[in-house]
Amino acid sequence: MSFPASFLDELVARSDIVDVVSDYVHLTKKGSNLFGLCPFHNEKTGSFSVSPDKQIYYCFGCGKGGGVINFIMEEENLSFRDAVAFLAKRAHMDLPEEEGGGQEKSRLRQRVLALNRDAARFYYKTLQSPAGQAVRDYLQKRQILPKTAVRFGMGASVDAWDALTSAMVKLGYTKAELLAAGLAVQSKNGGIYDKFRNRLMLPVIDVRGDVVGFGSRVLDHSEPKYMNTPETITYSKRHVLYAINLAKKTKRPNIILCEGNLDVVTLHQAGYDNAVASMGTALTVEQTRLLSRYTKEIVICYDNDNAGKAATDRALQLLRNSEFNVRVLQLPNRIVDGQSVKQDVDDFIKFHGKEAFEHLLSGSENGAAYRMSEIAAKYDMTDDSQKLAYAREISRMIASLNDPVEREIYCNRAAEACGISARAISDEVKRTRSTQTRKSRAVQTRKALNPALQAQPKKRSVRYDNVRSARAEEGIIRLLLLDSALFLPDPPILPDAFSSPLLAKVYGALLQEVREHHSLGVSALTEQLSGEEMDHIANILQQPESSAGREQSLQDYISVIREEAEKREHTAGMDPLAAAMEKNKEKKQYGGKLNG
Repeated sequence: MSFPASFLDELVARSDIVDVVSDYVHLTKKGSNLFGLCPFHNEKTGSFSVSPDKQIYYCFGCGKGGGVINFIMEEENLSFRDAVAFLAKRAHMDLPEEEGGGQEKSRLRQRVLALNRDAARFYYKTLQSPAGQAVRDYLQKRQILPKTAVRFGMGASVDAWDALTSAMVKLGYTKAELLAAGLAVQSKNGGIYDKFRNRLMLPVIDVRGDVVGFGSRVLDHSEPKYMNTPETITYSKRHVLYAINLAKKTKRPNIILCEGNLDVVTLHQAGYDNAVASMGTALTVEQTRLLSRYTKEIVICYDNDNAGKAATDRALQLLRNSEFNVRVLQLPNRIVDGQSVKQDVDDFIKFHGKEAFEHLLSGSENGAAYRMSEIAAKYDMTDDSQKLAYAREISRMIASLNDPVEREIYCNRAAEACGISARAISDEVKRTRSTQTRKSRAVQTRKALNPALQAQPKKRSVRYDNVRSARAEEGIIRLLLLDSALFLPDPPILPDAFSSPLLAKVYGALLQEVREHHSLGVSALTEQLSGEEMDHIANILQQPESSAGREQSLQDYISVIREEAEKREHTAGMDPLAAAMEKNKEKKQYGGKLNG
């Protein structure tokens, strides 16, 4: 391990998983476990389980699971080393020197964060200097006040090849660090030059106050108009939201989700300090997880052009059946010289004022109502064939709603819109839902009739070659964590007898922990396993294992493993076709008890 095992043992002991998870998820006790809404996917019914006894979490909905270090890695988007540092700070523990090379990546991350901070200061000072006049003129043209620019830490990059790189090298940063931060680009001759030139600079600050990257806007009509930091060790556009560091403090009951950074700036300046924007990407699950910490209501306020409407539809699909109350604020077109012109938030605030925006905000539609209006706009209700097509499409949309009261309300609205009876729309919705249910049941039935498939892990990356042996191997791992004394002084079976390489690796690592007299727990595996592997192990560990008759259970599991190992040896020398036929035969016969 990169850290001393004794340190990790103490860290995990001081970081009770219930206490840590409770900082992010409201948990309710049900039996021996606690449950809440999963922070890793959108849901309305809590399927996220935390086990105080086993010190693990597992979501029965999305399959995420692990120990307390895994939770912080997932929730905070941190590496193993940085998650340990996060928990150590929380537990008021000093971080020891690492034993391996993991400190190099962590050191680079800290250097890049420091470099981003110093770059933001450099851009800010440039904006205040004579060299920043062009950007100041641009801000004045956009009606962005100086105090607003200061609040957002705005800066200026000059029209020069190496203004920033030269300044940062003088501060002691290396060319490699500038490249790693995405602030510099390497030329063909091996030199580097500034990535951002002649632009308004917008530092992207996370919820902890760190500058993780930058957004920028060109001052003229050249392309690209907007340019962001590329993916780096500190910046992942899927995980960040512009201005979330400010919006998290809002007293308003919701958060407004915009398309552009400057839309956010305009709204904050107008008093809407609850606005954020995704960084040049469609709304992601990771961003919704971040939003769920601070609000239960999202107002989508994208541009009213085709791209904005498509982005709204994608966001609504992502947020469907989530715990969020979702509303859509549609911006009207503006009339210019008798022509209807599309406008964004920035335009609307400038031309109509914040009171008009408040009126739109208070009347914004919920997601279902918005989707209904978008569908209705596609059809001519005076044409019977189009009216029929509308009824079919709107019925599919209403059928996707889980709430029966919502379905009834929107059936009535759809009927009014097209002049068809509510009964006819309702019957079509019922037929659609019945068809969907029938198809879903058919899929489940096919799976249920294939016992080998049912016993396989859902994720292909951890699938088993020998399901019967692997299920016994899972049982041995559960017993090891339940009663390690069964495996002392010498283990009754060694990892090389296992059929699953993953389970053999996990079993071997836990045996080593037992031999070295360290406390056993899933956190001991965190650094050695991938995210999907840890999810799978957490799923194994949350399954029940009887504490009675442990010795007999252990012997039963071992018998199955050895029996299957003998079969593998038997087929090892076979003709490949004959071996494949033998394996297929066993798959068909698999089912029932492990030793059946």
